[in-house]
Amino acid sequence: MSDRALAVVRAGALTTVQDQGRTGHAHLGVPRSGALDAPAAALANRLVANPVEAAVLETTVDGCALRPRSTVTVAVTGASCPVRVDGRPAAWGAPVRVPSGALLDVGSARAGLRSYVAVSGGVAVDPVLGSRSTDLLSGLGPPPLTDGAVLPLGSPGALHARVDVAAHRAPPAELILHVTLGPRDDWFTGPALRTLTTRAYRVSAASNRIGLRTEGPSLERAVSGELPSEGMVLGAVQVPPDGRPVVFLADHPTTGGYPVIAVVRHRDLPAAAQAVPGTPVRFVAVHRR
Repeated sequence: MSDRALAVVRAGALTTVQDQGRTGHAHLGVPRSGALDAPAAALANRLVANPVEAAVLETTVDGCALRPRSTVTVAVTGASCPVRVDGRPAAWGAPVRVPSGALLDVGSARAGLRSYVAVSGGVAVDPVLGSRSTDLLSGLGPPPLTDGAVLPLGSPGALHARVDVAAHRAPPAELILHVTLGPRDDWFTGPALRTLTTRAYRVSAASNRIGLRTEGPSLERAVSGELPSEGMVLGAVQVPPDGRPVVFLADHPTTGGYPVIAVVRHRDLPAAAQAVPGTPVRFVAVHRR
């Protein structure tokens, strides 16, 4: 194998390869996938002079440890965390030179859930349907990282960015999700719609890349029975039989039979990627379809 590669020393709880996702294949039943916190992934790529579409690593909660086989430039963004190179503290949110054979340790998140590790040249696993993203629902793309795995890297670009401070959005103390009601809001009672937009929910520990699950008041249905399966979109707020809203994230299914009461504004979704379990959630209706 080429010396343009990363050896995985510690894979962490869940570390996956992600890029901008495989859009345009929903009609084939293929979810979009891609980085949950897309702005953080894009920033990491900019810091190491990668194109925005380059694949990065998305860690969950406890980071990962990597050993490059050649000297590389890395940047860690997203959830703030300690970064060390051969045991010595290194910068978070800035370009860092990691010599060949040195150990890059990305530690546990101090705030937020998901950190992004960009490496000069990008992670160059084979693309599937135009994307290198790991899709946990369909199984497309590379599997989640395991200890001992080796990841190929692409060729590095121009000089990395020179920055003193990289823009950083802190994880939300309260997750505010602006929603457009519909298309199936008429399947719920008037009190249920008021509950959705006036009562507080919390992020459930059962959340994952497929959906942000909530804890809180149940939403009462006005129509019994189930829908025939229909198309689902990123940010759809689906209400399963327990009545508690689920916000679909990047690995969401492309169809579903539970009613969608609302759809979250796309620019609110990166914050959802960093909302830890227990974070208060508020749904704010911006307009009706």
